[in-house]
Amino acid sequence: MNREWLKHFRPAIIIFIILTAFFISGKSFLEKKGFDQDVLLIGNLFLFVITGLSFWMMANGMKTKNTSAFLRGVYGGMMVKLFSCLIAAFVYIMTMKKDVNKPGLFLCMGLYIVYTFIEVNGLMKLSSSRKDA
Repeated sequence: MNREWLKHFRPAIIIFIILTAFFISGKSFLEKKGFDQDVLLIGNLFLFVITGLSFWMMANGMKTKNTSAFLRGVYGGMMVKLFSCLIAAFVYIMTMKKDVNKPGLFLCMGLYIVYTFIEVNGLMKLSSSRKDA
């Protein structure tokens, strides 16, 4: 299952690498547009890790034949991802107060949608590749 899990999670890894390379190499471009490089790098890393954890929880939920265990995996993955992102945003906003980088925060919200789309797409392919699903 690990190899198959990794195969379906590969697009998220590729997106993470591409975005990280762009955020590092395009510092001057991003600063001209009003983005804080640190916010984007940390937000991208955080979203990648949370997406990986959520994907793992949902993929493990798919392995079981027990319906309640499957639902626990799916809902648990969604809740972990959503609440972790809400808590991280809240902590960032409360610590930075008036120095919040709004363009960076909104771009991280967009990245949340991108990573969620990739996660759901990978899970659907993982589900369709199973013989008993």
